[in-house]
Amino acid sequence: MRLQKATHYGLYAVLELARDPSRQLSATDIADIYGISSNHLAKVLRDLGRAGLVDSVRGAGGGYRFSGNSRRITLMDVINIFEEIGSDSTAAADPGDETDIGSALLLVLGEIDDIARATFGSITLDTLLKTMRWQQERESKLVD
Repeated sequence: MRLQKATHYGLYAVLELARDPSRQLSATDIADIYGISSNHLAKVLRDLGRAGLVDSVRGAGGGYRFSGNSRRITLMDVINIFEEIGSDSTAAADPGDETDIGSALLLVLGEIDDIARATFGSITLDTLLKTMRWQQERESKLVD
């Protein structure tokens, strides 16, 4: 599965800010961490602000702060701001879609989309951040 670039940037930003909700970061700070375009990220952050997931702080030393509830917000909530998984209704149907194999393939692909939506919808930001911390602790113990 491939998510759009804006979706990736949105997930990076929300998770980075949710990691420490008291911390404020600029678009450039976040872009530097992930090696991404700060201009594109600034647009993504505006969308996240409109969705109520981040607050922007203007002025010198301004930036963005996480304003959501990381225990309730799921990865799917963030993804839905930028795209809908599996709803490419604007795409033209392929000629083979009307064959028995094409129809069966579309059915399976639809089921895969349903599973992806359910999985993303079951993982909260808090769960992902806890998993990340657990992995970091585990890796540091392996190094010691």
